[in-house]
Amino acid sequence: MRPGLARGVRLVHDPVRGVDALLYPEGSLLLDGPAPDVLRACDGRRDTIDILTILSETYEGVSADDVADLLGDLAGRRLLVDGGRPARVVRAAGSPADDPDRRPIGMVAELTYRCPLRCGYCSNPVQASGEELDTAAWIGVLEQARALGVLQVHFSGGEPALRPDLPELAGRARALGMYTNLVTSGVGLSASRLADIDHVQLSVQDASAVSADAIAGLRAHDRKIAAAALVRAAGLPLTVNVVLHAANVERVAEIAAFAVGLGAERLELAHTQFYGWGLLNRAALMPTVEQVGRADRAAQAVRKQFGSVLEIVYVQPDYHTGRPKPCMNGWASRQFAVAPDGVVLPCLAARQLPGPAAPSVREQGLADIWSRSELFERFRGTAWMPSPCRSCELREVDFGGCRCQAFQVTGDAAATDPACALSPDHDRLVAATAVTTRPAMIPRRYR
Repeated sequence: MRPGLARGVRLVHDPVRGVDALLYPEGSLLLDGPAPDVLRACDGRRDTIDILTILSETYEGVSADDVADLLGDLAGRRLLVDGGRPARVVRAAGSPADDPDRRPIGMVAELTYRCPLRCGYCSNPVQASGEELDTAAWIGVLEQARALGVLQVHFSGGEPALRPDLPELAGRARALGMYTNLVTSGVGLSASRLADIDHVQLSVQDASAVSADAIAGLRAHDRKIAAAALVRAAGLPLTVNVVLHAANVERVAEIAAFAVGLGAERLELAHTQFYGWGLLNRAALMPTVEQVGRADRAAQAVRKQFGSVLEIVYVQPDYHTGRPKPCMNGWASRQFAVAPDGVVLPCLAARQLPGPAAPSVREQGLADIWSRSELFERFRGTAWMPSPCRSCELREVDFGGCRCQAFQVTGDAAATDPACALSPDHDRLVAATAVTTRPAMIPRRYR
């Protein structure tokens, strides 16, 4: 193998943390030890022995096995490919921080809640927020985010392509050294909207036009196919994201084949997260236990069938598994979200929690919000955890689960996530999976 960077992967030096980082679709990897130098030697032409020779000029005792293991691990993550691009380092903006370990890596920039689709599973809040931040305000947020340590920004919504300033915002983020993800329905997407975008996540409702358009409440399926073609023409990596629910959960195999046909590198099959409109429509969306079992088996089958050409991420429904999801990789640990009106949240649904009003960039700086705001401090770490979370050996893996889900089911945001089988409220969540009748879907809409 002559390793180089895969499409959509960037090597960046982060002066805030004083480290190099690999940035890639939906993820980041901070590098230490000789790993940065190993990657700098990956140019798509040198083999493992050539790379080892270069490293031996700087490091003593570096073994071929160690280098091969690192390269194999990165190739297994699809970050390196045979004959890939040279790993040239891009320097991000910023100055060294006093506490680099307590810095966020990702920011979800919800540019707008407006969207042409009417998907009943949408996690956006049922009630629209206030006036959207203007271009200058969003640029200020991006600059503060990079100074704080953010390396990856996810432009989301609603439909972010409805913002005419999307190219300007993406350009500023790229100039600051941040990796830019665009999360889009594809409706209204144009080549100009893809300027300075590193990766596109395209939402798809189903494999067939009839079903997909019915779920979206709009004839959008053909436009999504056209959007995927735009992404391919721009040379960008494409992730297809499909939210699974009762109306499409039986078609995992067909959806995977459709994603391959679109030219996607990644497919995310994620069971519905019940927030916002999704919570409002929970009874209509909830799959049966039998449907989930068939979907689990279908996900395993499509990994075997398409795994050589498509990375498949399958997110199981925590309502059915007995294990809580590691929401946001820990409350206020690695990521945060900025709502269209400037409210800053530790997770996308945290605005619903009782207590002091969520902080806003209209009134406070991002660094102050991240480090000192009551909402962000509330569930950091493990000291807040009740039993059985506090003594659970998985508390640093699932981080106590989802605070918003705990509040929605129990009325107490500090309760053990009822998705956990050890929660005293687990039976209340399981009861919601007992499908008897399905009410009509309430379509998402904002006036």
